[in-house]
Amino acid sequence: MRVLLVSAPLTGHLLPMLPLGEALWEAGHDVLVATGGDAMGADTGDLPVIDIARDLSFARIAARSMAAHPLDARAELAGTAGTRMVARLFGAVNEELTDGLVTVVEQWRPDVVVHEPLAVAAAVAAARYDLPTVLLENSLFDGPSLVRVTSESKIMRRALRRHGLEDRGLPPPEVVLTTAPRSVVGERTGLPMRPVQRGGGEIPAWLRVPSDAADRPRILVSRSTAPGPGADPMPGALAAAAEVDAEIVLVRPEPRIERRARDVDRVRTVGWVPLVDVMPLCAAIVHHGGSGTAMGALSAGIPQLAVPGAGDRRHNAELIARRGAGLSGKVTAEALRRLVADGELAANAREVRTELEAMPPPEARVPDVAALG
Repeated sequence: MRVLLVSAPLTGHLLPMLPLGEALWEAGHDVLVATGGDAMGADTGDLPVIDIARDLSFARIAARSMAAHPLDARAELAGTAGTRMVARLFGAVNEELTDGLVTVVEQWRPDVVVHEPLAVAAAVAAARYDLPTVLLENSLFDGPSLVRVTSESKIMRRALRRHGLEDRGLPPPEVVLTTAPRSVVGERTGLPMRPVQRGGGEIPAWLRVPSDAADRPRILVSRSTAPGPGADPMPGALAAAAEVDAEIVLVRPEPRIERRARDVDRVRTVGWVPLVDVMPLCAAIVHHGGSGTAMGALSAGIPQLAVPGAGDRRHNAELIARRGAGLSGKVTAEALRRLVADGELAANAREVRTELEAMPPPEARVPDVAALG
């Protein structure tokens, strides 16, 4: 069976999909990854990848969308725009991806198309050739809702019109796979699938010592890897460090932050490290609110402080705080102390980890996908 795996042209959108793609590959199916942009730099292992976004500039599309809708843009930067700006932004992205994906489907002839919620161009290409689709959720947002608002955006309707789908719209996916823990996001109609993040890579010896075996509890502080606006929690962590009896580790700090950190007691810095491997060695993590880091902390079973920000970051932070598995808000000494001292936060984080561990792994969902081919 041939499976086309499609993500929006962003690394954070592709990475959560690769474990299922690899499971399908290991089961003997042909898998082709279609993406673009910075996602082309992701390690896809044995999975072949095709660039469907060579002429697409995500930054240009974002700037144009923001300029055309300044009030919604302001709300988006604060994380309060709901799905209004994401529909416009990814509607424009997918409108540019659609024709290329239709060509890929026509030439490669997949049996099934697997896509993430913000890669609705894949659903258009599949519908054009009456192929079954699998919607693989890759964040804490409800996937079908993102598909609906994006496909109904004004600019995306142009692509639907070009391919004869405007009147009947997109058919629903045959299978929805959800990776978010229900105790955090509520009930979902999709089949649960455990989120799996890749590890591997060098970790300094001092960081391999588990937090509970060190002199002080360790708080990891991470910032976004994606360009663009967003709160960097590191300045706040530096300012509060003197008031917190913990080892604070800044991951990939900007040069000016790294220089300042040299003069702050109990603060250490480290370059790139595999967060999925490092988080279980820490007592807690502070981060920018991105879904990948949030899901990683939930999988590690450690409390997290998610700083609300643009896009889905406020949404993620509020869900985590509501579950009691972490905090949402600014980085303060009080918040950092609570992260390492509040037993209820730690217990709730461990409960979510147990919930995720009980979900079927990606390889268990291979038969659900294969049954469609």
